[in-house]
Amino acid sequence: MFKKIAAAAFLLAASSAGFAAEPPSFYAGIDISSTDFDDFDRDTGFGAFVGYKYNDNISVEAGFHRLADKRYSAGTLNADVQIDQYDLSVLGSVPLSSGFDLYGRLGYNRLTVDVDAPGFFGKEHQSKLVYGLGLAYAFTPVVAGRLEVQKPNSDVTKIAAGVVFKF
Repeated sequence: MFKKIAAAAFLLAASSAGFAAEPPSFYAGIDISSTDFDDFDRDTGFGAFVGYKYNDNISVEAGFHRLADKRYSAGTLNADVQIDQYDLSVLGSVPLSSGFDLYGRLGYNRLTVDVDAPGFFGKEHQSKLVYGLGLAYAFTPVVAGRLEVQKPNSDVTKIAAGVVFKF
């Protein structure tokens, strides 16, 4: 009788493992951010990113973020300024309890500044190290939210809240 119960328990456990879903590896998301520039006012931005999670601790992520889109006026002179961020990062994460993950970011970052004024257009690029620290929470197995503080440049600090969709 014991052998039959043990065999039934083993088959039940094996069949449950067969139906268990593998954790999704690819993900994409969107975020909204507030970016503080030393030389400009704080501005609200947005972004999108895609990534691949190798395991519970390591991910690779690429993203585009519009950090600022401002119009400056001084008398009759008007200038439109856009600041964009392109980044490629490695994320190291530590799973915490109850669906929370703490993660750090380290990677390559390219900032592009476009200035458009009557009779003038200027564009400047700057490549720097990007680093950050964030907290993610899995609402479901395929949807998570995250909050991150990031330094795309020594005089730029970005705070972003985003939604991640795993597939």
